[in-house]
Amino acid sequence: MHSHSIDQWAHEHVFLGERHDANERRTWLVVWLTVAMMVAEIVAGSVFGSMALLADGWHMSTHATAIGIAAFAYRYARTHAHDPRFSFGTGKLGELAAFASALILAVVAVLIAYESTMRLFAPVAIHFGEAILIAFLGLAVNLVSAWLLFDHDDHAHAHHHHHAHHHDHGHDHHEDHHHSHGDTNLTAAYTHVLADALISVLALIALFAGYLYGWTWPDPVIGIVGALVIARWSWTLIGTTAGVLADTVPSPALTETIRRRLEVGSDRVSDLHLWRLGPGHTGVIAAVVADDPQAPDTYKARLSGIPGLSHITVEVHCCPGPHSAVAA
Repeated sequence: MHSHSIDQWAHEHVFLGERHDANERRTWLVVWLTVAMMVAEIVAGSVFGSMALLADGWHMSTHATAIGIAAFAYRYARTHAHDPRFSFGTGKLGELAAFASALILAVVAVLIAYESTMRLFAPVAIHFGEAILIAFLGLAVNLVSAWLLFDHDDHAHAHHHHHAHHHDHGHDHHEDHHHSHGDTNLTAAYTHVLADALISVLALIALFAGYLYGWTWPDPVIGIVGALVIARWSWTLIGTTAGVLADTVPSPALTETIRRRLEVGSDRVSDLHLWRLGPGHTGVIAAVVADDPQAPDTYKARLSGIPGLSHITVEVHCCPGPHSAVAA
């Protein structure tokens, strides 16, 4: 019977990003900003009988929904951070929200492409002056939102990381898994705002072309170009988030670093699992085969100093005699 309470051996499974609360506040602010702009456009469109206003308002509603999903994911992850039902915490809920957000972005791209194609064959009369005003207003809101959602810390981390590689050639290059530090949920919300800003800029180009030369074709053509760009962003975001949700290895370089650190003398790694637990948090499960087995803490100590390792489990097997490395 253990004389000490088992509680002292227990540990938390909170793997939220270090700026979770700040990012949550910024995201909610953008949600309300987007909703206010959306309502204003829909009301004004109804009052003034403007299809352009109404269309842009309902288009913004899809982005408001996506950014709202991101905000709710932050809140849910925070309020359920200590919920034992989540085996490895709620750190990956941001990825789940970002995946849903990326699917919405894909739908937006398809709808814009469809509407643009229809208008290419059946041009619609455009009230240029009014539409230009709306596009400018939408762009202003999107630029403010983008500034609020831009992940300055992640950008600074990438910059610092870039320099670290130039001066550290002889050391473990485990830091090249920088992307595993990023908050994908924030990236997804930022991408939606950026997509909306892109549409506003492209719309302004098309509208000015129409206003100056009376052309109607640039509007749908530029709409199709915008849809293709948004589809590309969506595909990238789906790939990134799906990879995390499927527990893909965050970085081959990090895997190699951990293997090299653990394989001291005749010790060999027979099984190695790495996966992302949340922004800036990586889980590790390793099985080590040793002639002279040490306590698991000895092997964990060999991994000290590697940033982002938040949940390390090591099992040790005794195997006297020669043995070679086994692929994980």
